[in-house]
Amino acid sequence: MIEKADIQRVKELLSQNVGKKIKLSAKKGRKRVITRHGIIKETYPSIFLVTLDSISEFADTDRTASYSYADVLTKSIEITVVDTKQVIQ
Repeated sequence: MIEKADIQRVKELLSQNVGKKIKLSAKKGRKRVITRHGIIKETYPSIFLVTLDSISEFADTDRTASYSYADVLTKSIEITVVDTKQVIQ
């Protein structure tokens, strides 16, 4: 069961890494994992924002995606800080 202390711990870890480059692996169904790179943009009480790098050389804008802290705790997404190789879970 996810407890409030666990969510607070993940939020603090992400808040410490705002502005840093990350590797984000998201599970999108059975045996399908999408890996993207981006930067943690902001943290809010229930969600955090990640600016994802464009996947195409023809796209001139980056995409912002939002995730909940529960996504990290339930292992729907896995975040690795590129500089320190720290895995946030």
